[in-house]
Parts: sequence; C-alpha cells; structure tokens
Amino acid sequence: DPPPPPLPRKQLQRAESLPEPGSSHRCHGDPEPRAGSILYSIPPPHLRHEEGAPPRDRPSWAPKKPLTKSQSLGEPLAQSSPQKAPSASLKELTFGTADGELGQLLESPAGLCGVILGCQEAALARLSARMQEELVGPEERQQLLEAELAGKRWAALGVLDPRPCCHSGDAWYFRVGFTFEHSQLQLAAKVPKPCCSSLGVQSSLGTHCSIQRLLGRFTDRLPRELVLPGIPGKQSQGRSGEDPACPASRPALQVLLCAEVPQQTLADFVKGSHTLHRTRPGHYERLGCLLLLQLCMGLEHLQGQNVAQGDLCPENLLLVQCPCPPQSQQGQKEPLGLSLPRLLISSFFKVQEKQRPCSSSQEQDWPQGLTAPSPPAAAELNVGRLIYQILHVDISLENILGFRSKRLPEIPSLSIYSAGLKRLATLLLHRDPHQRVSIEQARGILQVLLWGPRQELFARSRKSLALLRSWLEVKRALLLLRFAENSAGAGVSPGLEEWLCCQYFQGVTEHTLCQVTQVLY
Repeated sequence: DPPPPPLPRKQLQRAESLPEPGSSHRCHGDPEPRAGSILYSIPPPHLRHEEGAPPRDRPSWAPKKPLTKSQSLGEPLAQSSPQKAPSASLKELTFGTADGELGQLLESPAGLCGVILGCQEAALARLSARMQEELVGPEERQQLLEAELAGKRWAALGVLDPRPCCHSGDAWYFRVGFTFEHSQLQLAAKVPKPCCSSLGVQSSLGTHCSIQRLLGRFTDRLPRELVLPGIPGKQSQGRSGEDPACPASRPALQVLLCAEVPQQTLADFVKGSHTLHRTRPGHYERLGCLLLLQLCMGLEHLQGQNVAQGDLCPENLLLVQCPCPPQSQQGQKEPLGLSLPRLLISSFFKVQEKQRPCSSSQEQDWPQGLTAPSPPAAAELNVGRLIYQILHVDISLENILGFRSKRLPEIPSLSIYSAGLKRLATLLLHRDPHQRVSIEQARGILQVLLWGPRQELFARSRKSLALLRSWLEVKRALLLLRFAENSAGAGVSPGLEEWLCCQYFQGVTEHTLCQVTQVLY
C-alpha cells in the first residue's frame, strides 16, 4: 500500500519555544510571567502602538512570528525583540520616563555612564535653546512682528525721545514705540548716515544673538521733533528760512526698524570704564572677555554667510541691555556699568565687494602705500586691536604691523585674565599671517580663559585626552547642579553669561580643549 500522506508540520510560536530575551537576567524569586496574567497581558503605555507598526516595534504581548530555518531555538532575535529595539532618544528622557524603558537603556552597551552623560548633554542643549529664546525672543513672534511692520512709516510709530539714544559711527538710533498684540513694544529706528547703509546685506543674515536684527524699513521724511546732532542742515528745527511745520522742509531719509534698542557703543563703554578697570580689574577684564567672545561668535556667523563686518571699530559695535529680571530679582540687579550687555555687530558688506562703507576709521588709519588686508585677515587684526582698546592701552595699525616698533605695547598684569588676553592679542596680531590664529580659534581661547580648564589642572597630572574628557564630564554635571540650585534657591533666572557658558560646554570636546590649551599655555 502507498504510504499515508505526511502530517502537516506544526509551526512553533516564539512564545512557546523561545525564552524571552533577558529572562536569564531576572532576579531570583521574581514570579514567572504567565500568559493571561496582568503582568503579561497589559502593555505599558509607551508600548501601545497603532495598527501598521513595523515588526521591530511589536510589543512582547503581540503574536510572535514563526521561526525561520536560519534561527535556532537558543539564538535571540536581533531586532524583533522589544527589549533590544531602539528605545527613545536620550533627548526625550525625563524624570517621568517609564522604568521599563530606563532598564533597556541601562542594559545597552553604553551603560549607566553613557546614559547619564547623554542626558546631561541633552539637558544643556534644551537649557541653551530656552535661554536664547529669552534673549532674542521667539522666532515666530519676531516673524509676526515683521509682517505687522511691513508698510508702516513714522505715522504708525510713537517717538519716545526726540534725541538719539545712541550715536554710532554709521547711524543714529531713536527709541520708538509700536503697539503689537495689545502691548507696547520699544524698537530702535536706525537712520543711517550718508553712504553708510548696508541694508541689502543685513536683510539676509538670519537670527543671531550678536547680529543686529532688522524688522522693517521705509523711506520717509523725518518728524519735525527729531534731532540729528552734528549734521548741519539735517535738523528739522531751527533752520532759517524754512517752516518746521511744512513737511516739504524736512529731509526724506531711509529708516531701518531694529528689534534691539542700543544704549551705547563699545567706544562709550570703554571711555567711561577707566575707574572700574582701576578699582575692579578682575571684574572689568572678565566683562571684556565676554564682550570679545560675543564679537567672535558673531564674526563666525558672518563668515559662514560670506559676509564681513563693514567697520569693526568700537564706534560701530552696539551694546544692548539684557532683558530685565523678574520682579523678585529687581533688588539684585547690578548697576549698568557692572552688568554684561549684549554686543551687536551693525555694519556689514559682502566679501567680494571692493568698497567698504565710507565711515571706516580703519581706512583713515591705514598706512599710506600699504594695501588693506583681506576681510578675514582684517577681522583678526581688528579683534587684536580691540583687545588693547578694551584694556585701555593705546595702539595704532602702524604699531600692529611693526612700522614704528617691532614690539607690541605691554599689557599690564592686573587680573587672572591679563596674561591670557595678552597672549591672544599677540596671536591675532602676528606679523606673519600664517602664524595668526583664526576667529574660531580666538573664540575657543576666550572660552578657556573664562571657564577653564586652567593651567593648574595640569600641575599634578600630565595633560591627556582622558584627563580633559573627565574634566568636561565633571564640569557639565556641576553646571547643571548650579542651574538647579539657583532655580530652587534664590530664584535667579539664567542670563547672557549663563547662555554663553552653556554654549561652550554643550559643544566643546576634549580634542578641541587639547588644541586650545596647547596654543594658550
């Protein structure tokens, strides 16, 4: 007789044949989960997927796939197991994250240290983004304000002060009011001097904390109450033979509306801080480092967009007071001379342009018969020159290039920052262009001067990548603890300096620190 047909082979289910991955790591005495028990049948919330989820996201309580011939019974399934599936990003972890998800992370190759360090970096990034939004305002709101200001002229603005609040090397600034979303905003109306407008370049620079932001523009006759000091014939009051009430007698000038209202220029700040530098040199020179750091960050942003500063001199660098602290902190507010202002670059030109704005004091000081350097080199030289000017040491471009003396002027050692600033100025003003440090390197040196690592770190241990990595990890943890303590204790909101510090520890690596400390020390 012919043999009977073979019986159909029964396909084994994973739940019946394979031990659950991780079961061998179960603590002794824990109950074995059974089908139908509450531990096995009710999935945690973060594992409840809708229909159509990819197979690798299938939870342990879902029907298992049949075994394939290439899988033995004792071999774990690579990506089909929920415990081995990629869990949420470290950026999404919070104190309320489910313990099951945390357990998966702790069993990952990164382990406990990797999870903690990743969470710290993600927390610094979130804090940095929030502080930046406090400083420059929410991007969506700024765009709405730009749309609201489109087509507006002097008639839609309220002049808050007839005299300029700030007089820079290339423009006058007036405080004006504008009603937006049922609140009164203060804006700056920038009136460029003749031949000094960089509107076409400035309109396309994007948002950056160290770059002046434009909200609108128009050309209109000046209101009769506004006064342009130092320009004969431009005042709308007191001109003989003309009627101030007649609109035709007032000049029509281009006006740019800016989000930030400058209080003074860097030249004004330096001129008025001789006493502060003498009585509190450490505090003043730290302020100088922070101002130079903001400048370097802005210059890096411009270089990335093929744009250069129009005239990098103290008269064209604006200082803006940071947002006022909450009411509970009003009593702790420092005087204006001691608090750190925002520094804004306000004059620009395209790198390929041959002509710079006509107000450049740099061009006037340049030695005759010597070709001005290219924009990147000019930026390095001018930042080096600014270090001397901030530290109240006289220096000219001829001194810089060694035409009158082969040695740069001495910088007196008044604080822990003096030697580092002197070293940075020497590197920026090196006579050989190939030996000068770049703006990016200058930014790194200023960050190390402000927040370390300082030279005493290497007094006991030889400098190594392992030492610098450990220092970074500890400093990140201590920085987050400081934020937590300040928030829970005195209720002090983080400000501009805290944001700059966050930017540093968020992005720096031990390799960068090794290079910067090698150059600096």
